[in-house]
Amino acid sequence: MPRIDVLTLFPRMLDGFLAESILGKGLERELLSVCVHDLRAWTTDKHRTADDRPFGGGEGMVLKPEPVFAAIEQLQTPGCRRIYLTPDGVPLTPAIAASLSRESHLVLLSGHYEGIDQRIRDSVIDLELSIGDYVLTNGTLAAAVVIDALSRFIPGVLGEEKSLTHESFTGKLLDFPQYTRPAEFRGMSVPEVLLSGNHAEIEKWRAARSLEKTRTVRPDLLK
Repeated sequence: MPRIDVLTLFPRMLDGFLAESILGKGLERELLSVCVHDLRAWTTDKHRTADDRPFGGGEGMVLKPEPVFAAIEQLQTPGCRRIYLTPDGVPLTPAIAASLSRESHLVLLSGHYEGIDQRIRDSVIDLELSIGDYVLTNGTLAAAVVIDALSRFIPGVLGEEKSLTHESFTGKLLDFPQYTRPAEFRGMSVPEVLLSGNHAEIEKWRAARSLEKTRTVRPDLLK
């Protein structure tokens, strides 16, 4: 069972996320384990200070090395992967998510403020990971995305394993249009081919629509 430890200044942000939907059921069935830790638990002063002003000046605050080093060194196990969520990290892909799903232990560090002391990145981080070219309030949301993405590759979490092979990006193309009942709604009809029962033609239609959407929305994926 994969074990995931999350280090964050805002542990309550993950409460609802971990309790709901497919991931919540996976945790209930003990297909994976997620433990969220308040980084301030490893501070040593009475004010529980986890950040300070950057050397050299500049706006914002930087996470201090002392609590982060102490937390990671206490939680890490031999061979675990220590990951820092940051906009300037390696982009998250399905291949990376699948690879992380096979790890026995992950420690996810959520950044905040203007980032973290570089000595943390140099010494106790194995992978710097980004979920996109944008900035969030803090890395806790990014940690949630990583957990969700990798959990879908853990056997049993999705329930119907074959559904993973049809999801967008898994096969390098965006997903095809989906329809359900009723076949007619407010003058809009479901494409006839989907009602035909001809599975070969349905697969051809889906492949064509998938390729068409990818060309229009994400042509970079076709490279």
